[in-house]
Amino acid sequence: MKLESDGILISIKPFDEKNAIAHIFSREHGVLCGMLRGALTVKTNRPLVGQVGNVSWNARLDSALGVFHWESEKNLSAPLLTDAARLSLMNSAFDLIGTMLPEREAYIKLYDDTLHLLYALADAPCPTDEYLNWEIGLLRELGYALDLSRCSGCGRTDDLIYLSPKTGRAVCASCGAPYAAKLYQLPISLNTTRFFLEKICDDMGINLPPFRVMIAHKKI
Repeated sequence: MKLESDGILISIKPFDEKNAIAHIFSREHGVLCGMLRGALTVKTNRPLVGQVGNVSWNARLDSALGVFHWESEKNLSAPLLTDAARLSLMNSAFDLIGTMLPEREAYIKLYDDTLHLLYALADAPCPTDEYLNWEIGLLRELGYALDLSRCSGCGRTDDLIYLSPKTGRAVCASCGAPYAAKLYQLPISLNTTRFFLEKICDDMGINLPPFRVMIAHKKI
């Protein structure tokens, strides 16, 4: 079988002296895993994490690893290499995509959001805000859409200061007062989204990806 799409190279690891195993987040087919032949020895146009381009994935069987043909168009990670904080946010996003999304299942909205994030991280005044919005979008794709429009208890639209960890919906001060110790505080922060991501990881039987753990302990 053969799959073709635009894509983002989100991880690459050595397989042997010449070849590498890569994960590419494609717009039409989601996360693809395959072999990049000669990736470690090529002298020009070397595959790098953060590149965007055109990908072709070929495999004899649906269950096979498959082989990539990768044509890079631009390296969106290049502007981030001198800023460790911004680079950490990119790596965290890629780590979450590669760990939490099933292979070969399209997430077109999330792909577009990820592409926007990569461009925004290069020059956004508040890169953490851009990343936080991306994580909220990821949670939505994973079935945890956060609703901050009205109180889940009484329906009021003002004085919303809590978020329910069970429903992901906002709670006003009066409704939330008796349960304040069990509710998350608004506004949403990276700690808030981390709680939901950890819950999803627990359900999947996996750990929160390392790069996401790392930014949880940094002030970015």
